[in-house]
Amino acid sequence: MWASRSGGAPDMHGGMNRSGMTVDPTPWFERAPDLAAPLRMFCFPYAGGDAHIFRGWQKRVPEGVNVCPIYLPGRGRRMAEPRHRRMESLVRAVAEAVAPWAGAPFVLFGHSMGAIISFELARLLDRRFGVSPVRLLVSGRIAPQEPDLDPPTYNLPQREFLLELKRLNGTDEELLANSEAMELLTPIVRADFEAVQTYSFVEGPRLRCPITAYGGLADIDTPRERVESWRAVTESQTVVKMFPDGHFFINARGNSFFQALAEDLQTALQDVKAAGRPPGEGRENRNQTA
Repeated sequence: MWASRSGGAPDMHGGMNRSGMTVDPTPWFERAPDLAAPLRMFCFPYAGGDAHIFRGWQKRVPEGVNVCPIYLPGRGRRMAEPRHRRMESLVRAVAEAVAPWAGAPFVLFGHSMGAIISFELARLLDRRFGVSPVRLLVSGRIAPQEPDLDPPTYNLPQREFLLELKRLNGTDEELLANSEAMELLTPIVRADFEAVQTYSFVEGPRLRCPITAYGGLADIDTPRERVESWRAVTESQTVVKMFPDGHFFINARGNSFFQALAEDLQTALQDVKAAGRPPGEGRENRNQTA
C-alpha cells in the first residue's frame, strides 16, 4: 500500500471500507477492480460517453495493468439515476466510489470531460486521504486553469445544439439523424456539457504525481500551447504527446495513441516496482515534450 503525505493511507484496501464492510463495486464498476493487479487504471469518458468506450482497452495495455472503466450516473445502465450538472458534485460522488480501491497503486485516465474529472479526483483523494495516483493521464483537454474562451453551448436550442455536436465530430451522422435516439442522448450530453462549462478552477496545492497530457494536432479547441499548460498543476514531471487527429483521436484508427499510452503505463509499472517510494515523490521534477 502506498504511504500518504501524512504517513498513512486510506483505511480502504482489498475492497473494504473504513468500517471494515465489504464494498459493493456496483454500480460504478462492471466488475470489482483486480486486487492482484500491480496497477489499476480508472477511466473516465468524454461528455455523453459511457464506460463502454473503454471496452477492448484491456487487450491494449501492458500486462499488470487492470483497466477499470467508471460507469457515471444518468447514462447506460444507470440511465434512471440523476445526472450531475456540476463538476464538484460529480467528483465527490466518484471519489466515494474510487476511494475504497485507492489504497494500492493506481493511475487515472480521462478524455475531455473525463480529464477534468480525473484531475479534480486526484486533488480530492490527496486532500482527503493523502494518496496520489502513480500518474495522471489526461487527454483532449486544455489545462484546468486555462479559461474557456467559448460561450456555453449546453443551453442552446435543440437545432443549434445538434449542429454543435456535428461540429465536434464525435457523434455518428446516422445517430444525429435519428430523432428518437437523440431524444435519449441529448439530455445526457447537455448535462455533461453543463458540468464542464460551469466548471471553475480553484487554486490549490499542485499535484505530486507526474502527468502525461495527450492532444490532437487537428483539435482546434485544444491547441498545443494550452495542452502544454498542464505543466503548471503538478510539482512533478509533465510529458505532452500530440497526435495527427482531431478531438476524438483516442477513437481514430491507425494512430499511435495506444502505443504512447502503453509506454506511459509501462513507466508507471516501473515506478510501482521501485521499492519504498510513494507515487509522486522521489521523481526528478522535469518537463518533457514529445
